[in-house]
Amino acid sequence: VLNELVSKKVLIEPKKGKFRMATHYSREETKTISGIVDMTAKGAAFIISDSFKDDIYISRRNTNTAMHGDEVAVSIMAPKRKGQARPKDQSRIEGKIIEVTKRARTSFVGILEVHANFAFLIPDGKQSSTHIFIPTEKLKGAENGHKAIAKIVDWPETAKNPFGEITKVLGFPGENETERLSVLEEHGFSVGFPKKVKQELNQISLAISQKEINKRKDFRKIPTFTIDPADAKDFDDALSVRKLNEGVWEIGIHIADVSHYVQPGSEIDKEAYSRATSVYLVDRVIPMLPDLLSNQACSLRPQEEKLCYSVVFQITEKAEIKHTWLGKTIIFSDKRFTYQEAQEVIETQPSKNNAKKDSGMFMSELHMLNKLAKIFRKRR
Repeated sequence: VLNELVSKKVLIEPKKGKFRMATHYSREETKTISGIVDMTAKGAAFIISDSFKDDIYISRRNTNTAMHGDEVAVSIMAPKRKGQARPKDQSRIEGKIIEVTKRARTSFVGILEVHANFAFLIPDGKQSSTHIFIPTEKLKGAENGHKAIAKIVDWPETAKNPFGEITKVLGFPGENETERLSVLEEHGFSVGFPKKVKQELNQISLAISQKEINKRKDFRKIPTFTIDPADAKDFDDALSVRKLNEGVWEIGIHIADVSHYVQPGSEIDKEAYSRATSVYLVDRVIPMLPDLLSNQACSLRPQEEKLCYSVVFQITEKAEIKHTWLGKTIIFSDKRFTYQEAQEVIETQPSKNNAKKDSGMFMSELHMLNKLAKIFRKRR
């Protein structure tokens, strides 16, 4: 009968075999609420919930097995009666975590403490105060003092600590590669791509069919180039420039057509959505899309035909836009400029005796773009 009353939320079981009426702090009808755990360095927590304006305080003894970022169910505790210890902040709502409904993460980066018959991984970060128990047979070659990644595999109700296993050894703290990998793993940046994504990549062809070309406006014979930093690994956008008649130019801004290769709802699409962006570190890039797409198919590399989405407009030398077109194109990038190279061309006056050299450096095109840019900048 008591268990039935608990399931109906008439009673609450704060401890095994201990029951009390399901009271609540205010006139709210809900006996339990859901929220996200914001763990403190001392092991207590605050629950961020849409059900209450203020965060709900959870003392260390009432955190259950919850960890930072977990989604949990919380029982709101009744206000303290006279004679009972009261919090310093009289208005603070207190609760108890009764269930972890969704883990924010199950893998953690930390330092290993290896003992004779067991080990503990002490997670990095002030908000990870729970040490993970690692049986010696689950160390996977990790040694005392190593930085490693441990995955939680079980957390028995009777255990103070979760049980885990080592999934990857990063190395010893202080080493450059160890610390770089540690930062990536700690913040959830995955260097590799899932198996399903790799399987989809195997189905992608980099060849451009004539059927696809026929659907697009052809810019392959129009002078086109990219301008990027010297250390750029991929080239997302290109410019095409040509003179139509006296005083009127056609300028195209071309963006790699990723949508041709990445279909909505595909595994590649889902993975890109979860990553949200490419991550640029000092010495490497963790791409949003696999290398086949980010550095090959969707990179507007010089001397290669590429599929694009483009905006193309006719403009006078006084920066008056006469006509605009948007749509799918195919381009051929003639040259890759670095910022420094483009700037050198802009600062160089066209030579009277070497028009061929000027043409190869797209002298007139860059000078016109720079002239138009200054007009737009002044207007803005």
